[in-house]
Amino acid sequence: MTSTRRYRPLLPLLASLVLCACFGSTKPTPPPVAVVPPAPVKLRIGLALGGGAAKGFAHIGVIKMLEANGIHPDVVSGTSAGSVVGALYASGMDAFQLQETASAMDQSQIRDVRLFSGGVVQGQKLQDYVNQMVKNRPLDKLNVPFAAVATQLETGERTVFVRGNTGQAVRASSSVPGVFEPVDINGKHYVDGGVVSPVPVDAARQLGADVVIAVDISSKASGTNPQGMLNIVGQSIAIMGQKLGAQELARADIVIRPKVSQIGSTDFEQKNQAILEGERAALAAIPAIKAKLAAVQAARQQQAVAAH
Repeated sequence: MTSTRRYRPLLPLLASLVLCACFGSTKPTPPPVAVVPPAPVKLRIGLALGGGAAKGFAHIGVIKMLEANGIHPDVVSGTSAGSVVGALYASGMDAFQLQETASAMDQSQIRDVRLFSGGVVQGQKLQDYVNQMVKNRPLDKLNVPFAAVATQLETGERTVFVRGNTGQAVRASSSVPGVFEPVDINGKHYVDGGVVSPVPVDAARQLGADVVIAVDISSKASGTNPQGMLNIVGQSIAIMGQKLGAQELARADIVIRPKVSQIGSTDFEQKNQAILEGERAALAAIPAIKAKLAAVQAARQQQAVAAH
């Protein structure tokens, strides 16, 4: 009886040791973890603007309708006339500023005739005009990533300019053979990008575009005889680049084709009509553009969720 009374104070301690032995190896239940879905995927929209001399004013109408519907390209590529509009747009001008600039522009500002020098137009005025409009910023300092596409005369290779003198790149991209002098850049000579890439879809992809909206204003061989040297040369270039152009256009997600075939290469007085045709064609394409963007967005989001 005495011995039992002696160990009685130790009983609570023994009980605690037994409990610890029984439950000490059990880990506490971790707190619940919420599944956090991946952030929405941001698509990069590319705008590829094709060549077509005075028809190029249609690009302004296309941009107006895209912006009016909340579609703002993240990258821009341009060939020939498309490079002129593209450079100004990438510099930060909105569609209405582009239209104001087009209205104020006179051919004398961009055309400097010089005979017996490999072409009737030197192109220096065009280069200076573009540089003035973009505030003398190089290609890689524009507001939006931009590429001007030209053709290297010595090799016939497509050249994509993304750095350096913006006006000079646009001049090279716009130098119609036989009309403009080839442009000498670092000892190589360049002519109109429409010879190899009438609508620069691939250049927009190179800039990282997930979805490419292409604007095709090129002349097609329609069985009619074009009048005037520039129209003849322009149609000849279009014929040469037709197959290459068709292959490249097939790699675009959406192709907008303003009805500007009735506008000649030198019909600058029809700039307002060209802008209107661009608006009409783009407005008709808006449902298809939005559907494509939604489909690509959904597919990319599913990929992101699966990878997450």
